[in-house]
Amino acid sequence: MQETAVIVVGAGPSGLATAASLNVLSIPNIVLEREDCFAPLWQKKSYDRLHLHLPKEACELAHMPMPASYPKYPSRIQFVQYLTDYVSRFGIRPAYNRLVESASFDEVSEKWKVKVRIVTGGSDEFEEYSGRFLVVASGETSDAFLPEVEGLSSFQGEFLHSTQFKCGKEYAGKNVLVVGSGNSGMEIALDLANYCSKTSIVFRSPVHILSKEIMQVSMFLATYLLPFNMVEYLTVLLSKLVYGDLTKYGISRHEEGPFTVKAKYGKYPIIDLGTFKKIKSGEIQVLPELTSIRGSEAVFKNGKSHPFDVIIFATGFKRSTNKWLKDDDLLDDNGFAKLKHPINWKGKRGLYCAGLAGRGLAGARMDAEKIADDITTLL
Repeated sequence: MQETAVIVVGAGPSGLATAASLNVLSIPNIVLEREDCFAPLWQKKSYDRLHLHLPKEACELAHMPMPASYPKYPSRIQFVQYLTDYVSRFGIRPAYNRLVESASFDEVSEKWKVKVRIVTGGSDEFEEYSGRFLVVASGETSDAFLPEVEGLSSFQGEFLHSTQFKCGKEYAGKNVLVVGSGNSGMEIALDLANYCSKTSIVFRSPVHILSKEIMQVSMFLATYLLPFNMVEYLTVLLSKLVYGDLTKYGISRHEEGPFTVKAKYGKYPIIDLGTFKKIKSGEIQVLPELTSIRGSEAVFKNGKSHPFDVIIFATGFKRSTNKWLKDDDLLDDNGFAKLKHPINWKGKRGLYCAGLAGRGLAGARMDAEKIADDITTLL
């Protein structure tokens, strides 16, 4: 049994920010990570052309700004280098290949007991950790989600999740379907089209499409404390002026505003990087909901079918926290914080969560700082 003051589960940006905030205050902690590196989503499971969709100032972790030499929207490689420097600067040393099997509060010792399985080389070794405090920082994007689609297992082509996609060059000349019209799906479709794939994308639900410039205007207006409803109204107005009637292209605009949708349903607006232009030109085909697969053909809600060589599922993620965390108060069934900002980060009996309130990297930073400050008052 290894003893420490704070056990942090997850070495993604949220876990790293938490560990750094604890280290700044000289609070002993250990970070458990199931993969073999920190920030595995950024290092191993993201496509090559990925850049941050928000300005770097909104994506900085606690206690360390991004380099002044970085562009406004850093690339994936630049962000990984920032995280590498961050880990080094704050002396963060995660225990890798540690898959948490269970975490429960021991009433006798009044400490959290965490059991992990070492997942290297087919090992069945287990370790146990004990700490007065437990921070769940396993991330909103911890487990790739692949939907059940009738006939998918017998698809005659290739199918993969977006976490396995690297570059559109691999699919040049192929007929490719992207299922999912969030930011990842839209950017993957753009990359495929840029490399001359015959690209189609499924739009199942209403969306909001914004440009980076529209997002900048919205953030500027919000900093001047304009009423939320007015900022949202102006944002939608700008989107309509820039993108016009989306229904002409098989896309519907959500009736509720983009920030209301984000707050209520956890769905981010689409930050358009050029995909919509290719949709308008016909280089990218928009299709309705996918219903089934027949051989090499995909069947859609409108009854039509089209042949594809490759299907890429940009269908997001799920969280498996409820499988190992023995607590009913902090997180909901989907692995998100039950409580809303600004009290989303704190549970009972020394239990906390960081980066699980749908507030991005900025939210994770604030959670980490609050958690470390709160633990300081209890030691």
